[in-house]
Amino acid sequence: MPTPTAAIGTAHQQPAVSGPSDAPPPPRFTILGVEIDRCGFDEAVDWCAAIADGPTQKIAAFVNADCLNIASEQRDYRQALPAFDRVFADGSGIRLACRLLGQPSPDNVNGTDLLHPLCARLAQGGVPLFLLGAKPGVADAAADVLRDRHPGLDIVGTQHGFFHEIETETILTRINRSGAKVLLVAMGAPRQELWIRRYRDRLAPRLIMGVGGLLDFTAGRVSRAPAWVRRAGLEWTWRLKEEPGRMWRRYILGNPLFVSRVSGQRREEERAANLPARLSARYGSVAALIRDRWRARLRITLWHAGVACGQGAKRGLDIAVAGLLIIALTPLWLLLALAIRIDSPGPVLFSQMRVGRHGRLFRMWKFRSMYRDAEARKAALMAQNEMAGGVLFKMARDPRITRVGRIIRKASIDELPQLWNVLIGDMSLVGPRPPVPAEVAQYSLRDRRRLDGVPGITGLWQVSGRSSVPFPQQVEMDVSYNDSRSFWMDVWLLIRTIPAVLTGRGAV
Repeated sequence: MPTPTAAIGTAHQQPAVSGPSDAPPPPRFTILGVEIDRCGFDEAVDWCAAIADGPTQKIAAFVNADCLNIASEQRDYRQALPAFDRVFADGSGIRLACRLLGQPSPDNVNGTDLLHPLCARLAQGGVPLFLLGAKPGVADAAADVLRDRHPGLDIVGTQHGFFHEIETETILTRINRSGAKVLLVAMGAPRQELWIRRYRDRLAPRLIMGVGGLLDFTAGRVSRAPAWVRRAGLEWTWRLKEEPGRMWRRYILGNPLFVSRVSGQRREEERAANLPARLSARYGSVAALIRDRWRARLRITLWHAGVACGQGAKRGLDIAVAGLLIIALTPLWLLLALAIRIDSPGPVLFSQMRVGRHGRLFRMWKFRSMYRDAEARKAALMAQNEMAGGVLFKMARDPRITRVGRIIRKASIDELPQLWNVLIGDMSLVGPRPPVPAEVAQYSLRDRRRLDGVPGITGLWQVSGRSSVPFPQQVEMDVSYNDSRSFWMDVWLLIRTIPAVLTGRGAV
């Protein structure tokens, strides 16, 4: 078995020098249990260049939404990431997660954008580079591209990533003897990170980075999305178009799953932040705490397990269907946005605070179908309300509705943005419609029973006549659904929604 060279044994023992490599690490934020560096793109380039020409060894990784999904499921990968000196935020999924969690969005520090600025710095300083990974021939092709673009760049070796474990010793020796100070490992997550962590102490390069599919992009084996697509945060749609057979699971299933997991983290953080106040308000004495604890223990275990199973199936249906529809209907959304803006001034989307399960407020989204002053004009029109009961307001010829608004309301496509509410868990595909707080203020105790379920886009009374169903009957149908809901009932109601929307019966 070959022994490591002298450089390997001393890589971590040489004294550090001042400069960017010794600067304090950037602040970190946590998504799904993984700590990620909040650093700018230029800062990342400076750090990599400084480490490459410095005396100490550092390792770096890039994580995107798919990586965080993998980390949620694979313990060894999740445990490997804290060992990396830098974990860069790669892709629009990380920025979306930060927005959901109420955190500042980090720069998009991805390997494909970082490669060429880094290579320019390496060529200027004469720092040697080794490329490891991808299919046979890809690393060689990528090396040719980089040499052409960066004259003077010293690429001292290449090696494909489809080698057998017994070849590892030979490859480690090749890398160390090449004199490379930068090693890019393109084996895909999590294999590359696990490989780097396992062999870092036996490698001489100062900077070792896991770079995923970087060599395929560089060699032109996989085309990259145009700049405007990347700026819009839709590069994943391009990847899906280019490699549907390989990428459909990552994006069609993985993206909604990622959003659901981040939404779960958000809810846990909100509960943790509000826990002291809730405990203080609920438990005024030790006796009350003990009493409630025993009540919780006396719940029927089998019933609880059955409810949890049913909720899990319902949530899985929500994520799968909402995610697929958002992707499939994106072209329609763009056309609708254009039509709305041409028809009347104002924003494309309309948001409104609604009341969800157990009275929790959330922001619901719709395509704007009314003029901007619709809410201000509502009071003057209350005398013409055609909805029995006085709680809801509906007019067949509501003057506040725009021309495009009448079309999209008739077809119910103004509700499509609520698929986003479904993805993040505020709503479900099937359930009682979420009322506005002013309506809930008029509810009787009997009416409030409809708030016992997660609100939905469609439901029993929506497929039975929509707005033509009187309010008391709407309440009875919603309560009936909450009491008897099941996975197959949701599927049945979703199927019945199709003809209800196509016929437009009861829509205004």
